[in-house]
Amino acid sequence: MREYKTQMEAAKKGIITPEMEIVAKKEHTEPEKIREFVAKGTVAIPCNINHTSISPEGIGTGLRTKINVNLGISGDSKDYEIEMQKVDMALKFGAESIMDLSNYGKTNTFRRELIAKSPAMIGTVPMYDAIGYLDKDLLEITADDFLKVVEAHAKDGVDFMTIHAGINRRAVEAFMRDKRKMNIVSRGGSLLFAWMMMTGNENPFYEYYDKVLEILNAYDVTISLGDALRPGCIDDATDSGQISELIELGALTERAWEKNVQVMVEGPGHMALGEIEANMKLQKRICHNAPFYVLGPLVTDIAPGYDHITSAIGGAIAAASGADFLCYVTPAEHLRLPDLDDVKEGIIASKIAAHAADIAKGVKGAKEQDDAMAKARHMLDWEEMFKLALDPDKARRYYESVPPSERHTCSMCGKMCAVRTTNMILEGKKVEFCSEK
Repeated sequence: MREYKTQMEAAKKGIITPEMEIVAKKEHTEPEKIREFVAKGTVAIPCNINHTSISPEGIGTGLRTKINVNLGISGDSKDYEIEMQKVDMALKFGAESIMDLSNYGKTNTFRRELIAKSPAMIGTVPMYDAIGYLDKDLLEITADDFLKVVEAHAKDGVDFMTIHAGINRRAVEAFMRDKRKMNIVSRGGSLLFAWMMMTGNENPFYEYYDKVLEILNAYDVTISLGDALRPGCIDDATDSGQISELIELGALTERAWEKNVQVMVEGPGHMALGEIEANMKLQKRICHNAPFYVLGPLVTDIAPGYDHITSAIGGAIAAASGADFLCYVTPAEHLRLPDLDDVKEGIIASKIAAHAADIAKGVKGAKEQDDAMAKARHMLDWEEMFKLALDPDKARRYYESVPPSERHTCSMCGKMCAVRTTNMILEGKKVEFCSEK
């Protein structure tokens, strides 16, 4: 029997948990430093007591930027085998988190299999599952019903849950007053908004927030405070609805910490390039430096089919400016459920953004792989370059698709390779192209 219920409770008591030890080793830092940050709430270690296959990760101040992969069953795509292949893809490319956003039928079978096999942390949005789990229409669902779904996910071993507790009546008033182009684009947020408007009741996750925290505390589930009013187009960014909800999330963060529940705060969304840095700093200030989890942000609205790129651009700037956790976006965003190729493209784009930001932030060890790649390129060591690449298979396939006449160069420059030329001169050799024919 352990002496604490949650990682935060242990940290406040001065206890360094096995999970903190693992995170410290991964982050090349001291366990005491991780414990200190967890106690303050500036680092979270989402790690449900029932998720026995997990390899714990830390999210927050001074740590590597983590990425999340979304997948799950929907009414139009019910192939469990394909979704599990996406899980395997996410694990292969080093995603630290997988969110099961299944919203069709009885989803617990897929969720339990996912939790049983995955060393990555698992997140869910209980609101998505409520209608299928309860087999009720939205208007028939009660506050107690919503809490039952939260508890079911916690018992299954979910490490963090997106709970849209900030869209209360005050935030809705701000949203209604300040007209938007895109209104509400959060699926969970729109369902709660509809429920509130149809019933006339307060958001149940806000009204019964203490009960939600009790459930999460019992299983050491991290709450990811969802941004129901995140902007869905760049024109809606940083409006009164988004900021009003953010203020509520700041207060909810402190209430969760008081109950020893770890917190992450979710953010935008769609946002013009010039607004991202200010938004990251504003969130950190209002939400007391809690770890920040962003979807994108997508920096333009006109690139369907390429939104993994618009997201990676925004994600790199966001993470370099203080965001701690990036939710991947695939080329299928806004268009359809992603297939396996889309998932891979989304993961790689997000990994690039996270890594670029870590270098910019000076995260310990972040630049080591880049330095090793530079050394391999200097030596024209292709096998080492493939080994160090984010996607070794693609790098090798491109290199070998148009094979060079000499294996130490590539087919773009051939014998005129700048690296080869410079190396030869520095080695005291002559560079003679004509005689080499």
